[in-house]
Amino acid sequence: MRGIAVLGFLAAVAPITTAPGTSLTLVVSRVAAGGRRQGWWVILGTVTGLYVHATLAAAGLAALVLRSSQAFWVVKLVGAGYLAGLGLWLLWSSAGRPARAPAPAPAGPRRLPWCGHHPFPQALLGNVLNPKAAAVYLTLAPQFLEPGRPVLVPMLVLATAHAALHTCWLAGWAAVSGAAARLLRAARVRRLLDRLTGAVLLALGVRAALP
Repeated sequence: MRGIAVLGFLAAVAPITTAPGTSLTLVVSRVAAGGRRQGWWVILGTVTGLYVHATLAAAGLAALVLRSSQAFWVVKLVGAGYLAGLGLWLLWSSAGRPARAPAPAPAGPRRLPWCGHHPFPQALLGNVLNPKAAAVYLTLAPQFLEPGRPVLVPMLVLATAHAALHTCWLAGWAAVSGAAARLLRAARVRRLLDRLTGAVLLALGVRAALP
């Protein structure tokens, strides 16, 4: 694959990448709650989702979803329900947050990354269940591929470039959020941030469900 094709693809996806969305919202919220390491889990989950979309698009599986209006609406509504449910959970948890932060509990046994409310599966599902992200690799990416040649490796090359761009963008926001972590961890500020984050995710879920 030619470098100019990769640069062209990055220029095309840059506005989509920098638009406020689920990944950015989760990075700011997670870093505020648990530090920059939480933000990197969100980034890892997001870029993993990009590779999932690229692989499915190359295999032709995602095309089947977009060609079938019923299947497309199922994926669309599942993704919208996930975002709305995550937003409602944040709004509910913020309502019960105490005015003062409790003393830190002693460290327990290490949990697996996909257990509970870990940020990795949240970010991964938020990306994988987004049909608009799938559409990027079904409609935009093929324009930068050479016809008549295998598509899997070039598609993964584009996904890698996209993942690098996404990582730089979200890492910048993680650094900004980390610098203000002490302020963001104040109980009142955390409650306000959780409510704001929950409202944003709920709005994104409602928007994703609309035609």
